[in-house]
Amino acid sequence: MSNPIITTTIFLPLLGALLLQFIPRSKANLIRTFALLVTLIDLGLGISVLTGYKLGLAGMQFVEKASWIPRAGISYHVGLDGISLPLFELTLLLTVVAVLASWSIKNRVREHYSLMLLLAVGMLGTFAALDFVLFYIFWELVLIPMYFIIGIWGGENRNYAAVKFFLYTLAGSVLMLVGILTLYFTSGLGTFDMVKLMQAGYHSQLATFIFITFFLGFAVKVPMWPFHTWLPDAHVQAPTAGSVLLAGVLLKMGTYAFIRIVVQILPTEFTRFAPVIAAFAIISIVYGAYTALAQQDLKKMVAYSSVSHMGYVMLGIAALTPVALNGAVLQMVNHGLITGMLFLMVGYIYERTHTRDIAKLGGLSIKIPILGGMFVFAALASLGLPGLSGFVGELLILLGSYGAFKIFTIFAVLTLALTSFYLIRANQNAMFGMPQSWMGDFKDASGRELISALPLIILIAAIGVYPKPFLHYIDPAVNTVLQIIRGS
Repeated sequence: MSNPIITTTIFLPLLGALLLQFIPRSKANLIRTFALLVTLIDLGLGISVLTGYKLGLAGMQFVEKASWIPRAGISYHVGLDGISLPLFELTLLLTVVAVLASWSIKNRVREHYSLMLLLAVGMLGTFAALDFVLFYIFWELVLIPMYFIIGIWGGENRNYAAVKFFLYTLAGSVLMLVGILTLYFTSGLGTFDMVKLMQAGYHSQLATFIFITFFLGFAVKVPMWPFHTWLPDAHVQAPTAGSVLLAGVLLKMGTYAFIRIVVQILPTEFTRFAPVIAAFAIISIVYGAYTALAQQDLKKMVAYSSVSHMGYVMLGIAALTPVALNGAVLQMVNHGLITGMLFLMVGYIYERTHTRDIAKLGGLSIKIPILGGMFVFAALASLGLPGLSGFVGELLILLGSYGAFKIFTIFAVLTLALTSFYLIRANQNAMFGMPQSWMGDFKDASGRELISALPLIILIAAIGVYPKPFLHYIDPAVNTVLQIIRGS
C-alpha cells in the first residue's frame, strides 16, 4: 500500500465530513463551499486513477490489501477493474453534482453536507471492496445517511418514504449477510476474500440457498419487480440531491453486486437461474414503462422509468454474452448520467414552479428555455435517441440478449415504444405549448445549475457518439467474467 490512492479517494469525504463540524452552523456558504471543494479534490483523485489505469489488462488494478482480522480471514482489500472503475468514477462525478444541487438547502446545512459526504464514502467503498466484510460495511453505511437525507430534507411524506426505504433495503442486507456467512462457513477456504472465492469457485449443496439469499438482497437494491415499491416513494420524497444519488449510484450497487458476486462466485447457479432472472427483468421493463405512462407527477414518472431501464441492465446481465454484458455495464453508467440529469432538472423546475403535476405545467421552454432545453435533452437520451448514450447501451443489450432470450428481447424492443411515448408526452405537456395562466416570470438556469448539468451533457453526448474508448475499459473485465462462466 505504498500508494493508497483508492483508500485516499474513498475516505477523503469522511475527513471532509469531520472537518465540517468545526465550521460554525451560521456560515452556510462556507460549509457549502468546503463540501464542494472536498468533492472536487476527490474527483481529481478519481481522474488520476482513470488516467493511470492500464487498458487491456484483465484483473484488478490499484490493489491495496492489508490484514485486518487474520483469525477470521478478514482483510482490508480494495481494487478496481473495468466493471467497478466506471461506477467508481460515476459516483465521484455525481457527488459533485449533488453538492451543487443542494445549494438551495437552507435548514441544517452542515448536517446535510456531512451526510452527503458520508454517503459518498459508502458508495465508493462498495464499488472498490474486495473483501465480503468490508463490502458489507460499506453497503450498510450507504443506508444510514440516505435515510436521514430523505427523512429530514424530503417532501411532505418523507418519514413514510424514509422508513420504507430503510426497511426494504435493510431486509435485503440481512439476506445478503446470511448468504455471506453461509459462503464463509461452507467454502472450506476460511476467508472473506472475494478474489480467492472467485478463483476457487463454490461447489456445495448450499449453492442454491446462497444464490437465493444474494438474489433477494440485490434485487431489492436494483430494484427488480416485485421488490421495487420502495423506490417511487423514496424518489418522490427525497430532495433533489438525494434523488440524483439514489438513481445515479445506489441502484447500480445492486446490478454491480450481481456481476461481481453472484456471476463470478456462483457461476453455475447463475447460469441455471438466468432465464428466471431474465423473466423478472422483462416484467420490470414492461411494468415500469406502463406505470410511468400513467403518472401525472413528473418526478414519479422518472422514478418508474428507472425501474424499466434497470430491467434492461438485468436482462443484459442474465444473457451472459460479451455484447450484452458490455452493454449492461455501459448502461449502468448511462442510466446514472441520464436519470441523474432528469432528476436534477425536475428539481430545478420544481424550485421555480412548486409543482411537478404535468397537467399544471406547460410552456416551460418559453419561460425557462435553458432548463427546459436540458430536460428535453435528458428525456431524449432516456428514450434512446441515436447519438446519445442511452441508445448505445440499450442497443448492445438487445443485440447481445437476442440469442439467449429471443421472446424476452422482442418484448423489450416493443417496450421502447412505450418509453418514447411517456417521455414525449411529458415533454409536450410540460415543456411546449403556451405557459399556464398562473405562471409568473421564472428565473432561468443560474451559473451553478449550468455547471452542475454540463459534465452530464458532455458525457451523454460523448458516449452516444463514440463509445469505443469507454468500452476499452469495460471489455477486458467482461471477458474475465465470461471465462469464469465458461470454466464452470
